Amino acid sequence: MTTPSDLDAFAHDHVFLGAGHDDNARRTMWVVVLTAVTMLGEIAAGYWTGSMALLADGFHMATHAGALGVAAAAYAYAKRHASNRRFTFGTGKVGDLAGFASALVLGLVALGIGVESIRRLFEPSSVAFTEATIIAVVGLAVNVVSALLLSGGHGHGHGHGHGHGHGHGHGHGHGHGHGHHHAHDHHDHDHEHAHHDHETALGAIRSQDNNLRSAYVHVLADALTSVLAIAALLAGRFLGWTWLDPMMGIVGAIVIGRWSWELMRDTGAILLDTTDDHVAEEVRELVEGPGDARIVDLHVWRIGPEAHAAIVSTVGSVPAATIRARLKPVHEIQHLTVETR
Repeated sequence: MTTPSDLDAFAHDHVFLGAGHDDNARRTMWVVVLTAVTMLGEIAAGYWTGSMALLADGFHMATHAGALGVAAAAYAYAKRHASNRRFTFGTGKVGDLAGFASALVLGLVALGIGVESIRRLFEPSSVAFTEATIIAVVGLAVNVVSALLLSGGHGHGHGHGHGHGHGHGHGHGHGHGHGHHHAHDHHDHDHEHAHHDHETALGAIRSQDNNLRSAYVHVLADALTSVLAIAALLAGRFLGWTWLDPMMGIVGAIVIGRWSWELMRDTGAILLDTTDDHVAEEVRELVEGPGDARIVDLHVWRIGPEAHAAIVSTVGSVPAATIRARLKPVHEIQHLTVETR
């Protein structure tokens, strides 16, 4: 007879936050504060000096401060609700949701910059080159500091792991739409948590934490517009190339639009639980390699910045415990369900 203590051995949580979650959250919050302070300073200076350029840049930074604020809020929400049973596989994808929303905002910003730049290309307007250049330099400095904050946290190699598995068999049959009938199903669930050596924050930005990546892309986009603006303003002041300012705006809009699309594509794929082909292929090789089992149904999807879930259904004489043992090397899988027929 199964006792409560026996059931406790099978219990497991569904916390799939990234190893650097708290560190990324702190650094994102610092960037939010820095951006907000600069934004308020520019708006205040704009009203004090009567400079429309300062006011415009201040309100432009407000859009980025808002997007970065969403990223910071996503970290807090994911941590606070990490153990909430309402979330079937935890809150590991909250950051991807925030990243997708942020990508949409970034796309709208790129569209706005592009439209305004095209308008100014055909309808040139006067530019206060000196004042605007100073603003662009200040904005670039803020964004460089922000980028360093977001990418400067290198991982330190500490780790701990814990794993547990449980299996149970059912002696009842069930049929499938393919006309097969199985008298016995053996299900095995394996849930492992393992913290490997931390990747650098930049690596996380590029490949894992899409919430941090979205914040970084916003900062990078703002830095790009500052660099292009400085080049165009200097050319306009010293060479008289006033047309270069809107042209640089168009170039910036195209680059930012591409970043937005890439971020939207990657986060959207995760939100829709698309198959991770690399991990799925590794699973197939390990399970079917010995030749005594064949996978008839396989689902592999991402449930957190450093975690995947998998459902593996096999036919053959190999028990579920053996299948689970074969998949131990696939460190990406932290929630595994095995079904043998």
